[in-house]
Amino acid sequence: MKKGYQILTNGYNTVRSLAQGSFNLHQVFLNGLLTVSPTVKNYVRIADIISTQAAIVSEYKQAVTQYKSSGMLNPSELNYIAGVYGNLFDHSMDNLDVLVSILTDGQLRMSDAERLSSIDAIDADMHSQLTFQRSFLGRAGVLVAQRQQATQESQHLQSLYSTPND
Repeated sequence: MKKGYQILTNGYNTVRSLAQGSFNLHQVFLNGLLTVSPTVKNYVRIADIISTQAAIVSEYKQAVTQYKSSGMLNPSELNYIAGVYGNLFDHSMDNLDVLVSILTDGQLRMSDAERLSSIDAIDADMHSQLTFQRSFLGRAGVLVAQRQQATQESQHLQSLYSTPND
């Protein structure tokens, strides 16, 4: 009976050791997913995302400065443009926050492929936002140009039909 107990105890300890070893391997693997590899940190799309964010900010500032100086948009129209930009900017900053989480060790448990895929998705979303902003600001620019042309035509007609003072 004692021999049977020793066999059972040795078998149990062996299984427990194997299970513990397997658990340790899983723990090492899972902890490895918390570390960001240099391949991910040096991924070219990260620089693209940052330059897209810079383009969103600079193109908006340039366009709004031009629209304000033209005098062709009223304050409510300028506020509307600023509101649209504010939403776009907030969304792009959320993307940058996610990017920082992806690139920071210990933040997210992801494989390199998952990290790269997430970075690609952020890049695509940022380019989509920039494309939308360019389209939106382009339409506002057309409105400004049309109003400038209408103002010039009106002034030209007034000069043609005005009577000279004798």
